[in-house]
Amino acid sequence: MRSTVRSAAHHHSRPMGGRDPNEAHRVATSLELLFDLTFATSFGRAAEQLAEALAHGHYLAALLGFGFASFAICWAWAEFSWFSSAYDTADWIFRVLTMVQMIGVLVLTIGQPRLFASIVGGERLDNSIMVLGYVIMRVALVLQWLRAARDDGARRRTCWIHAGGIAIAQAGWVMLIVLRLSTAFAVAFAGFLVLLELCGPVLAERHGGTPWHTHHIVERHSLFVLIALGEGVVGAAAALSAVVDRHGWTLDSALVGIAGTGLTFGMWWLYDLLPSARALCEHRHRAAAWGFGQMLIVTSIVATGAGLGVAARSIEGQARITALAAVLSVAAPVAVYLGLVYAMYWFLVRRFHRFHGWLLVVSGGVVVLTVVAVLCGIDMAGCLVVLMLAPAVTVVGYEVLGYRHHAEAL
Repeated sequence: MRSTVRSAAHHHSRPMGGRDPNEAHRVATSLELLFDLTFATSFGRAAEQLAEALAHGHYLAALLGFGFASFAICWAWAEFSWFSSAYDTADWIFRVLTMVQMIGVLVLTIGQPRLFASIVGGERLDNSIMVLGYVIMRVALVLQWLRAARDDGARRRTCWIHAGGIAIAQAGWVMLIVLRLSTAFAVAFAGFLVLLELCGPVLAERHGGTPWHTHHIVERHSLFVLIALGEGVVGAAAALSAVVDRHGWTLDSALVGIAGTGLTFGMWWLYDLLPSARALCEHRHRAAAWGFGQMLIVTSIVATGAGLGVAARSIEGQARITALAAVLSVAAPVAVYLGLVYAMYWFLVRRFHRFHGWLLVVSGGVVVLTVVAVLCGIDMAGCLVVLMLAPAVTVVGYEVLGYRHHAEAL
């Protein structure tokens, strides 16, 4: 007992033999929460750059830049979180290497404006600073995997494959900086490297799964979703501020505040209905596909926050796009989010009741109605109020009747 207390009192180097995947009361650590704060900053910058590009009509540049930034942010966060769930020792080596990864996140963040500007320019893709930050994060994780390979003999091959896959991909990213390819070739090469990054963990886990903790990893992804939803709150505040600055406290300002907050709240409620922990406890082999789906869900949430930022610029008269394009910048990611959540629900439960299908149809109909509303000349505040009802339809339907089908499926 005394030796256990002494061990907990210091942060000396400890063997990285793998944690107990059935450990009771496993929750996110304060270091993981601190780590998440750097990604909140990075997502904020990505949403800001996306909103700026969309508001000026640079649609292709917006999608490419945001896609590149979102992958780098989501993948680096996910890889750290899953490794931490399996091998977090809380010793000084683990902590210092986590700090190095945090530095990489900050470097990646400051490189985002240059990336978007280079895509808008259309000549050469200047992602050198972003890639540098990404490589810093990934090299630190390689060192973590090598350490796990040394200490966890039962899973040594798995750890080596994880480390090797990351290292090979980073060599490719460095080549992308050195070669200075045109935008088209750089995007194609980056796409190949993304596939390489995604294949590494899938291949590694086939040789013996790492001891990640189901409830811990579900909690970590839920916290990541909350970070993304924070961009929705920022976007709602920007839209509200734009109305108040332009017209003062009016009915429109109240509607915009309610709509932006209600939309974000509804998206949170909808995500909270997913039975991720229970399904993964029963079917750990579904974890990889579930994790990839979580990345897409988070990306759509951040894009929704950016869309609210575009709506704010449109209200202020600073956008160079039509009202229809401004509304679509919010409605499109909301539609994607709804589709992803329903697809994730089916993936986890493997049953889809007819009532759920009707809820999806009606929710999608609300998104379409939002587009019709702007075409009919309804202002931005009214369109946002209509769009707010899209996730609300599913939430109300679930709480009134859908929960019964959910209980039967589980």
